[in-house]
Amino acid sequence: MAVVKARQQDIDLLARLLRAEAEGEGIQGMLMVGNVGINRIRANCSDFRGLRTIPQMVYQEHAFEAVQKGYFYQSPRERERRLARRAVNGERIWPSKYALWYFRPAGNCPATWYNQPLVARFKLHCFYQPTGEECENVYNTF
Repeated sequence: MAVVKARQQDIDLLARLLRAEAEGEGIQGMLMVGNVGINRIRANCSDFRGLRTIPQMVYQEHAFEAVQKGYFYQSPRERERRLARRAVNGERIWPSKYALWYFRPAGNCPATWYNQPLVARFKLHCFYQPTGEECENVYNTF
């Protein structure tokens, strides 16, 4: 059962984001990007207050570099649609389980990102989750 409302066009949009942001990270990496996006919608805290839909999350100003690239605007493939559905249905994996941010640095992962602690690195991406004081909601939404 979906943890956020999603029409087919929302699934397609999320699928395009997963591919454009993390195709090189494989299936698990793309699912993690989906986890972060769904967490942003459900948590309603920090920089993500008021996000209620997948389009709001994807097109939030300065949220994802991929929306500025042509690759993002290509049609989604069924593989990415399946991953998007898994994220929308609440499947979450560590280290993105409670993460609201990820970052792909040129070198080592910074200890914090937007003042939030590093959880772990997966391939080239570093994942950051808020503290309970910053965003208790992210820990209570599933």
